[in-house]
Amino acid sequence: MTEPRDRMADARYHPRPRTWLAILASIGVGIALGIAGHHLKHAQAPGSTRLATIAEVIREVRDNYVDPRDENKLIDDAITGVVKDLDAHSAYLDERALEDLSEQTSGRFAGIGIELTFEQDRVTVIAPIDDSPAALAGIKAGDVLIELDGRPIASLAPNEIVARLRGEPGSVVSLVFTRADHVAPIKVNLERAIINVASVKSRFLESGYGYVKITQFQNETGAELTRALAKLVAEHGKLAGLVLDLRNNPGGVLQASVDVVDAFLKDGLIVSTKGRQPSADLRFTASGHDVLDGAPMVVLINKGSASASEIVAGALQDHHRAKILGHVSYGKGSVQAILPLDDSHALKLTTARYYTPSGRSIQSDGIHPDVEIPDDDGDDLVLAEAARQLARG
Repeated sequence: MTEPRDRMADARYHPRPRTWLAILASIGVGIALGIAGHHLKHAQAPGSTRLATIAEVIREVRDNYVDPRDENKLIDDAITGVVKDLDAHSAYLDERALEDLSEQTSGRFAGIGIELTFEQDRVTVIAPIDDSPAALAGIKAGDVLIELDGRPIASLAPNEIVARLRGEPGSVVSLVFTRADHVAPIKVNLERAIINVASVKSRFLESGYGYVKITQFQNETGAELTRALAKLVAEHGKLAGLVLDLRNNPGGVLQASVDVVDAFLKDGLIVSTKGRQPSADLRFTASGHDVLDGAPMVVLINKGSASASEIVAGALQDHHRAKILGHVSYGKGSVQAILPLDDSHALKLTTARYYTPSGRSIQSDGIHPDVEIPDDDGDDLVLAEAARQLARG
């Protein structure tokens, strides 16, 4: 997820053949990856005959199927079919999905507090959000959702799954998960709540080091991090070192991850993106100030650390600015742009991949820690090891 949503002008569709063909041409082959412009172009493609066939199928279903079908719903289904098998992160967004996306980047929404990925017909937990109903119920990164309110996940589209997990605070949703080290499925009933994601949490450790946990990368995370560090320094003096905790952080806004790295690097590349179009090739570099003035750092990651978390860990690791402790991260290294279609629909489309300063691709491989710590080590043991690593400089 890299861009906030845009609002679009309303469009209505009519069942005239030429109109259908224009719509489907833009759906099927007319995606222009001009991220800055966020627009689609109609394609003049050799496959226009096949697109006309799709338009004919939609028209026949609308007019002759035994049960009535709404033409706009048929169009939505056709678009969904185009993007659903691209990857786990591309999607066709309706009005509700766009609202959900906006809420996630602001850090306040109603639901159970869980980040999911849709890949290879599996719905897998990237990470539960700290202190959310999902986290408090013991849901873990890597759990696979197989049933939602008595319905098999295979029978639900991704947007429908997200919509069903959201709901009024106080209402209950029933979920069934499988877990790699459990024989029997895990059944839980979760009460939905307002999820207020505190992006940055900080405290001073008894060992004399600062501790900052980033739970999710939101629009203001960089500024919140700077304020948290300034408060620690004001209360305890110059920090001898810092533990940056990115465990179970599913990612978020690209610019926020850049801002976080920029707070600790004096110079050099932070992250680059590469895609098919020149506009998708970007480079982000440090602006020249290290708020810790070179004090040692440790970054904590696990398999629930994804996307923006991996950008931060990878950049600090490549520049030898921090030691990375924990478990191999999730491996979500792709960039999604939000491309408006009309006033209430958009495409979330993968347009590029992230690369660390040394040129490593994050996708699928993840970030490998310098010091591996077993997943079942308690928090006290993890922080003690972090303090030992900081003491070594």
